[in-house]
Amino acid sequence: MRSDHDPHAVNFLIDEAGPDPRAGHVRADMPGIVWNGGMAAIALIAGPFLLSPSAAALFVVTTGAALLLGHSVGYHRMMIHGSFRAPRWLTRTLVWFGAFVGMAGPYGIIRAHDTRDWAQRQADCHPFLRHGTTILRDAWWQIYCRLDLDRPPRFDFAEIDRDPFYRWLEATWRWQQIPVALIFFAIGGWGWVVWGVAARVAVATHGHWLVGHLAHNRGPQHWTVDAHGVQAFDVPWAAIPTMGEAWHNNHHAYPGSARIGLHPGQSDWGYAVIRLFERLGLASDVRTPATMGRRDGLSRVGRAARWRSPALPRAARR
Repeated sequence: MRSDHDPHAVNFLIDEAGPDPRAGHVRADMPGIVWNGGMAAIALIAGPFLLSPSAAALFVVTTGAALLLGHSVGYHRMMIHGSFRAPRWLTRTLVWFGAFVGMAGPYGIIRAHDTRDWAQRQADCHPFLRHGTTILRDAWWQIYCRLDLDRPPRFDFAEIDRDPFYRWLEATWRWQQIPVALIFFAIGGWGWVVWGVAARVAVATHGHWLVGHLAHNRGPQHWTVDAHGVQAFDVPWAAIPTMGEAWHNNHHAYPGSARIGLHPGQSDWGYAVIRLFERLGLASDVRTPATMGRRDGLSRVGRAARWRSPALPRAARR
């Protein structure tokens, strides 16, 4: 569970002997195929015929709001890593925006994130968990399949179980798109539905995979984490679309930090929003590397250099 003593911990996974991140089977995931593939098909087939200036603007605004408030600030930095605290009404609002992204409910996103986080900290893990295969196979695996580990880790969700809102959102996260679609249809017709729902969800799910694949295979590095079998890389071109999440090498170095863009010139809109909340009295206990202190086992790369994973030992790929 979340640890106030270790801001770098994998918060919801039970730390115990027995789970194995290496042995498992990748299987086609029918709900993922229908949901992710269906949204992409609608966007690709209907999108060009229904594109208008207002639909394009809606796509940009809703995608940006979902990725900023939902995926980056709500789900990732607040709920998963506990990098800041907020009032209950704001917490629920940000978590709803996380579901609005269209990738998973709160329990599902925690399981997916923390399983991968835990596995990459081991000496070796399944290639599914380290994005350690070809780009096309990895796209199929990550977007349309699931990994069933032979000995998966267990989770303790007591912290979020206390609020029934999380359980309701987990059960209904796909259905959350329906009232949004109805509102969009009433205002802008089918063009707004296709671009404000289907295209937005398709770009979020497929873009999340692409940035994740690159961030575990190639790019600049400032840090390595000793004893971790998988290291991370930054994806500079994706810094703005991901609201700062693409500085993934920094995130692996300080996973509990609300600030991910740590170096000069590294855009981090997610942290800017958290700082705004803090100034308004809506966020507290905001964690940064400056407040968390030195992390044991963290080594600075002498010079930020560009590496490609094939040059690294297999266990070090990410």
